[in-house]
Amino acid sequence: MASGGKRRGRVALIISLAAVLVVGGGAAAYLLLNRGAAEAAPARTESPRPEPSPSPTPLTAVEQLLADADNPLACAVSFAGEGAPADPQLQWQNGLYVALPIPAVAGKVFAGWYPTAADAAAFTPEARVNGAHPVVCDDQRIELFAAWKTPEENAAEGTRVPILMYHQFTSNPDGETGWLRGNYAYIGDFDAQMNHIATTGFYLPTWDELSAFIDGRLFLPARSVIITDDDADQSWFDLAVPVIDKYRLLSTSFMITAYRTDPPPSIYVLRRSHTNDMHQAGENGKGRMVNWTADQIAADLNASGDVLGVREVMAYPFGHYNDTAKQGVAQAGFEMARTIEPGYVQIGTDKLALPVVRIDYGMGLDALVSRIG
Repeated sequence: MASGGKRRGRVALIISLAAVLVVGGGAAAYLLLNRGAAEAAPARTESPRPEPSPSPTPLTAVEQLLADADNPLACAVSFAGEGAPADPQLQWQNGLYVALPIPAVAGKVFAGWYPTAADAAAFTPEARVNGAHPVVCDDQRIELFAAWKTPEENAAEGTRVPILMYHQFTSNPDGETGWLRGNYAYIGDFDAQMNHIATTGFYLPTWDELSAFIDGRLFLPARSVIITDDDADQSWFDLAVPVIDKYRLLSTSFMITAYRTDPPPSIYVLRRSHTNDMHQAGENGKGRMVNWTADQIAADLNASGDVLGVREVMAYPFGHYNDTAKQGVAQAGFEMARTIEPGYVQIGTDKLALPVVRIDYGMGLDALVSRIG
């Protein structure tokens, strides 16, 4: 019995060892198989992260100005030179330059804008750009260059600016009849006069330039002239404006807005105030301008300024004015006023009493040349 028990014990031990081998071998086989699979499988990679979108390049000031305008007629004007504004200015290629800046530098006098640095250095009058010139751009862009003079150079130029004053026009070489016949300029004479101005190197200042010139802040060439017409008579529209257009000359029409409010007949014609309804006699037989109070004058001029959309300068009806009239003009926000007193605008001229060169019937080209050069 004892030997049989030992035999059964050995059998049990063998079976247990076999089981261990089977189990262990299976585990080892499992490990070997899985290690082979792991080695055979491609390496696991991370999913690619999307690259951040690049920030758009900021627009330049010129590009932003044109983008905001979104119009092929828009022109971005940049400025270069001492005292030049840092920001570009928006202008339009279907009109004249408007409100070009007049910079200031201590101890110097601004001498205008030019299309090249060389023109600015030479002060070339024919090249100088201002509100008398159409806006012409290349790829909707243009750069203008500043020029400067000393106060001594400005004074030495001795510029005296004539403001030409026309009224009515006639196509009759023999003139008109009646007591106002002297007001009529023969259109043939007017054509010859405008041709002279257009072809002999005259500079046509804008009103804001004239104001800065009077202050001594702006240099104007000696051959400068301003062309004006009083009353906006129909003959101005019918006869004179085509001549203005032909020679492309900046001019000013002083309009009595109670009588007519025609839109500008040309890009070369500025509309300015000849009052709203003060071109009439007052109680003492003189114009209302010297009969009314400053408040009444200001109210009338404000009505006119609102119609025209601009104040800046006005012309006294009949040339009548006094201190009260000047007070009313200033009260309405007008900086300058033109009289009928003969003379030339110089540095220091009273801005509310600008003199004129009157053009009457019979004054041909020679008469004009004798007055303005």
